[in-house]
Amino acid sequence: MTHIIAEPCVATKDTACVDVCPVDCIHPTKDDEDFETAEMLYIEPDTCIDCGLCVDECPVKAIFPEEDLPSEWEKYTQINIDYYENQ
Repeated sequence: MTHIIAEPCVATKDTACVDVCPVDCIHPTKDDEDFETAEMLYIEPDTCIDCGLCVDECPVKAIFPEEDLPSEWEKYTQINIDYYENQ
């Protein structure tokens, strides 16, 4: 299982979640070349350890455990996967 970043992150890109992630699976960070051009932040599903620390840190409540992702945002599961496949 993994966590998914969904629509509330679009155009927000608050990096509080990045700072608490123990496995560095949320990108782009402010230091990444594509931070300015990225639409949102993304969680790498193969690296996420499902610790949930990022959920409480997100000021716009954009991060969900995969099984709790609202149905209207299901497409964000694939959007997160695609970001890392295209890196």
